[in-house]
Amino acid sequence: MDSLDSMTSTARRSLAAATLAVLVVVIPAGAAQAEVRPAPSPVGGVAMGAPGVVVAPTPGTPPLPRLSAASFVLADLGTGDVLAARNPHGRMRPASTLKVLTALTLLPKLDPATMYTAVFDDANVEGSKVGIVPGATYSVHNLFEGLFLLSGNDAANALANAAGGVPQTVEAMRTTAQDLGALDTTVLNPSGLDADGELTSAYDLALFARAALARDDFRAYVGTVRSHFPGKMPAAGKPRSSFEIYTQNKLVLNYPGAIGVKTGWTTKARGTFVGAATRGNRTLVATVMHTGPRAWQEAAALLDWGFAHADSVTPVGTLDQPKQDSGLTSGSLSQRAVTVGTRAAGVVTSGNSLPWYAWTVLGLLAVVGGLRARVVLMRQR
Repeated sequence: MDSLDSMTSTARRSLAAATLAVLVVVIPAGAAQAEVRPAPSPVGGVAMGAPGVVVAPTPGTPPLPRLSAASFVLADLGTGDVLAARNPHGRMRPASTLKVLTALTLLPKLDPATMYTAVFDDANVEGSKVGIVPGATYSVHNLFEGLFLLSGNDAANALANAAGGVPQTVEAMRTTAQDLGALDTTVLNPSGLDADGELTSAYDLALFARAALARDDFRAYVGTVRSHFPGKMPAAGKPRSSFEIYTQNKLVLNYPGAIGVKTGWTTKARGTFVGAATRGNRTLVATVMHTGPRAWQEAAALLDWGFAHADSVTPVGTLDQPKQDSGLTSGSLSQRAVTVGTRAAGVVTSGNSLPWYAWTVLGLLAVVGGLRARVVLMRQR
């Protein structure tokens, strides 16, 4: 009997100790000072983190047009105000709209008169092509026209090589995106051709368009309707032939005041589009992602709504450069993405020397210890 009482007493002491340990973990020393550090607002403002439609019209303003796009942004390029959006930071495949970032990155680096000799890898790239021939020479100006009018992936590859190589260009594009605060964008190639992990957002595309349209050369390229592209190299003493190329951007051809900007389509990305236009003193941009083959018409519908009602809606976000976050240091885009992801989760801090996850582990161990003590007690009974 004494032995049984002794064992029972021991078990009870174990259970009490375990319970105390749980209490210590659940309410650690200094818990009065514990706080949850909130996640920072999404780039562009709090509302830009919404997964659905975001708009703030005044009474009497007609609703937004019905769109099939999974994500869109409508913004004023002059003020940077976002007038309406749907899932603006949703990360999706860009298709050829990524070429806006390609051009924004390479235009300052390349002289349009520079001649480039195409290589096999340029001509052999998958997807849409302008018709580059290995061994033939092209001016950088020719290549930019091929990039925009026919969305040539071969032209994108050639421009990247003219700027020092595809890997170097991809890294430069990442830096450009990073500098603009386009944290949704991951670049893997200069063309936007489907690649697992290459993603951007409607918000980031609007950032790229705003920065690019500040350049006169970019505006000239995206507004060009037709041009001549050089053919294959001629035989000695013969003139070199050329062929006409026409823009694929139907917004430029059909929308009053259209500036451009870029079409996009792949079977995985579906329709993507960046469109901008000016009426009066106002220039708007509409970006749509993951929609049907008539993506330009959805962008046009957004532009129509924006020009008609921009004065009667309250901006829901901004494209202005975000304030520098002291925790975001220079480096690769992936490194910055990790930092942002960590902060977005929020960090629990307290006055304890141990981090929150260490207390969680100790709490679990204490609970296990308490359960074992109860099993011993029941067996003794």
